Amino acid sequence: MSFVEDKQSGDFADTEKGIRPSEIEEIEAVALPDFDDPNIDKDAAIEGVLEDDSPYPEVRSAVANTDDPSIPVNTLRSWVIGIIWAGTFESPFCSSILILRSSHLVLIPGLNQFFFFRYPSVTITGLVAQLLAFPIGRGWARLVPNVKVFGVALNPGPFTIKEHVLVTIMATVGYQSAYATDIVAVQRVFYHQVFNFSYQWFMVMSTQLIGFSIGGICRRFLVQPPSMIWPTDLVTCALFNTLHSTQYAGMGTRGGISRERFFLFAFMGSFSWYFMPGYLFQALSYFSWVCWIVPDNVKVNQMFGYRSGLGMSLLTFDWAQIAYIGSPLATPWWAEGNIAFAFVFFYWLIAPILYYTNTWNSAYLPVLNDGSFNRNGTVYDVSQITNPDGTFNEEAYHAYSPLYLSVTFAMSYGLSFASVTATITHTFLFYRKQIWVQARRSIHEQADIHARLMSRYDQVPNWWYVIVFLVMFTFGVISITVWDTKFPVGYYILALVVSFVYTIPIGIIQAITNQQVGLNVITELIIGYALPGRPVAMMMFKTWGYITMAQALQFTQDLKLGHYMKIPPKTMFTAQVLAAMIAGTTQLGVQAWMFTNIKGMCDSDQPDDFVCPSTTVFGTASIIWGVIGPKRIFSHGATYYGLLFFFLVGFLAPLSAWLISLKWPNSFIRYVNFPVIFTGTGLLPPATSINYVPWAIVGFIFQYLIRRRHFSWWAKYNYVLSAAMDSGVAISTVVLFFCLQFPRDGTIGLNNIDTWWGNTVFVNTADGQGVSLLTPPPGGFG
Repeated sequence: MSFVEDKQSGDFADTEKGIRPSEIEEIEAVALPDFDDPNIDKDAAIEGVLEDDSPYPEVRSAVANTDDPSIPVNTLRSWVIGIIWAGTFESPFCSSILILRSSHLVLIPGLNQFFFFRYPSVTITGLVAQLLAFPIGRGWARLVPNVKVFGVALNPGPFTIKEHVLVTIMATVGYQSAYATDIVAVQRVFYHQVFNFSYQWFMVMSTQLIGFSIGGICRRFLVQPPSMIWPTDLVTCALFNTLHSTQYAGMGTRGGISRERFFLFAFMGSFSWYFMPGYLFQALSYFSWVCWIVPDNVKVNQMFGYRSGLGMSLLTFDWAQIAYIGSPLATPWWAEGNIAFAFVFFYWLIAPILYYTNTWNSAYLPVLNDGSFNRNGTVYDVSQITNPDGTFNEEAYHAYSPLYLSVTFAMSYGLSFASVTATITHTFLFYRKQIWVQARRSIHEQADIHARLMSRYDQVPNWWYVIVFLVMFTFGVISITVWDTKFPVGYYILALVVSFVYTIPIGIIQAITNQQVGLNVITELIIGYALPGRPVAMMMFKTWGYITMAQALQFTQDLKLGHYMKIPPKTMFTAQVLAAMIAGTTQLGVQAWMFTNIKGMCDSDQPDDFVCPSTTVFGTASIIWGVIGPKRIFSHGATYYGLLFFFLVGFLAPLSAWLISLKWPNSFIRYVNFPVIFTGTGLLPPATSINYVPWAIVGFIFQYLIRRRHFSWWAKYNYVLSAAMDSGVAISTVVLFFCLQFPRDGTIGLNNIDTWWGNTVFVNTADGQGVSLLTPPPGGFG
């Protein structure tokens, strides 16, 4: 911007836009965040506001700054496709069709629930729904007659981008298995409790929808402010705009091929390439090349391995591994830098020190593992310490063994403890002013262009959310009191309070950094101390305490997507609630059918591989936290007592960063985010080093180097590339599974594909076998 002096006022005005510096200051005060955000350049932000666009370049590069309220969205077509768009799932590339006893119509939630209990599993994600809904919508527009039935148009014209968004949001709400279905499965498998369908439905509906009401109430803090960018939504928006060929200011004037053609090329490349690391040459996925040279050297394998090691081999050629914890092209580099620092510091420095000094007897175990062990270094047998009714037997526990964890698993618990206190401290110190301001503002007072465009539509009244909360709260009370769950209503309320308190601070962190702090461990800790010996109560407290917050943020993220794509809020609300109810009911029905019709369901030797891995982990956690209890694991004198000091570390770390920022506000400290540092590696385990090291490298290349040196290319193609890579791998995974792995027990593929060197070299190493540094003595350690 260039300025010249105004002779009358002595002020300077922008010669291009006629803006005075005094007005610039007003723009800064109104449009820019009330905190020092490292993700924003203020000059570029002011430029964006002057162009009537978002102050954030990420948003400008993926989201249109215009809206046409006349575009149809609330159509019969969008509702029908959104609810049952998948129909029967049949791959056009294969002769195999997924059949559940007969040719039923299976919703995406039902299909995913079916494979949720199988290992290996495949998930039909919202991204796949987004891609497949597009040709279905186009086909509807071309083939269905343009007539009205009872005044409703069967074919309102071309399939619009807003209809597509509504369909995708409904699919996204329902594609994941409802968290509470694992409670039902664990009760059946571990505790031989089979309550009727009414109990299951009340509990699942309550756990799925009570978070929606909380998310709606918090939308003023997490949706309307322009600083709450929700990076994952930007990838989705870029794909929508690419598919529908939407032009907008964020594309700039850069030449080169169109975004549509770029997406097609990248998608086909991703789809085709995944056949190599996903099926033909799996060593390209676990590219621990150092371990192949010295397969029997334990220390080298522990340092450079990818399956049970710390991942210093650095490389993988599998996008599914790179993007396992989220696309590195969707997370801001400063957040990725925090996570990379956390991984290097805690897992490449602290963990090896603890391991090689045999702290917690960890050297008798693999360095990285997500299981639990006894004093002999073998898998912990929980049946040895429980009575026939599933309650804890303390005498048997002392006779058998304490519980031991790998050093990285133990470290993950400590970091989880730190993230809980760090989130509260960091949010209060750095975001309290913004929260207070947003609490007093309405959507009409936001300067962001997207908020102003959304102000044209009727907002959802708060009493809608209150009604949902009261109804779902009642459902929860019914499920825990009518049936014998041993879960007091008072603790049910406490779980909701924990979830509600953390929704806004964790939501702010996720909206800015694309990282979510999980509450599963802290809820287990609370109920484990409060109600030891009640595993079902523990699972319920954990579910309402954790998934309520997670569902609230999922609902909020979808609201932000609708905010970006200008979907009427009342239509969004109806679509999300309806989809959640249909999905939860479908999942329960599929689960009940499976347990009734599949023999040996959840047995470790089930012939069709329905071994229920998630249910096993969930059930084991219920025994560890609900039967043994954290008192015997983390209290004073217990093996892992020292991990409790991470609560103090999490409280003090943001305070130190805040004090430094007061003295040196423009120093590097403004890029340090301790909640992200403590929670960024929270998926490890079950994620491994392969999912963090290459992820950080790719993020550095695209989100730092290319963004700084080739910004116009980054603005035009970055999010399109991310969507293309993700969707290419997703479709390729589905094709591989249904064509080559699922039919005929996997014998339909190439002969000896599972035994050739490229698919076994990474397994036949000390890393692949999970070998420990020390061998337990005959009488056990500890």
